[in-house]
Order: sequence, then structure tokens, then C-alpha cells
Amino acid sequence: MAQAYRYVLVALLSFLVALGALWIGRTLRADVPDRGPIHAVIHGDLDLDRDQKLRIEELEKGFAARRGQLERELRAANADIARAIEHEHAYGPDVEKAIDRSHVAMGELQKATLRHVLAMRAVLRADQTPRFDRAVGQALTAAPQD
Repeated sequence: MAQAYRYVLVALLSFLVALGALWIGRTLRADVPDRGPIHAVIHGDLDLDRDQKLRIEELEKGFAARRGQLERELRAANADIARAIEHEHAYGPDVEKAIDRSHVAMGELQKATLRHVLAMRAVLRADQTPRFDRAVGQALTAAPQD
């Protein structure tokens, strides 16, 4: 019975890790059209000048590549969790190590995303930042959407 409990616990934890990664990506992705308040504000509400648009476009291109790399790392870490569960059939050291790898990958994705958001903020004029900051606050505190 204890082994079944561990199986369920590991499966639930893996699901929550994946759900958390999905939420982070959906909430903070500023370079994908129609992906939340940050994107809407940057590309629709701030009346960016030509130079700002070009600079933000460059930031978005760079971040898209980095985000892709980090998302691949997260998927690989989740695959490690699945393999460890299949191998150990319990919450053992391999499962724990794989979960830790997943957490590191998720954390790096979140850090990179926040660096990107703040790099975009640095492109804005002082009169544009309050509106942008509100959008960032909304993105970080909004309930996950289906």
C-alpha cells in the first residue's frame, strides 16, 4: 500500500511541476501575440516609438531562442522524472534527483523570463513604465487560465 501511495505522490508532484511550468510560460511570455497583459501593453497600449519597437523586437528575438532552450531543458527534466518513476516505482533517490533537475529548469525559465521583462521595461520612457508595471503585476498575480 505504501508503494502505491508513493506512486500517486510522485505522479501528483510531476503533474504540479508541469502545471507550474506551463503557468509561468503562459503568464510571462511577452513575445507571443495575444499572451496576456504584458504583451498587450507593450504592443498595443504604450505608443512605442520606432526605436523602442526595434529594440523590443530584438529583445523578443533573443528571448525566444533562450526560452526555447529552457523549455527543452524542462521537458527533458520531466522525461527524467518519468524514467525514474518507471525504474524505481517509488519516491527514491533517482526520482528526487529528477524532480530537483526539473525545479532548477523551471527556476531558470522564470529567471530568464523576468530578466526579459525587465529588459523591455528599460526600453520604455518614464511616462510608459507605470502602465507596464501594472501589467507585470497583473501577470504575476492573476489566477491561471485554462
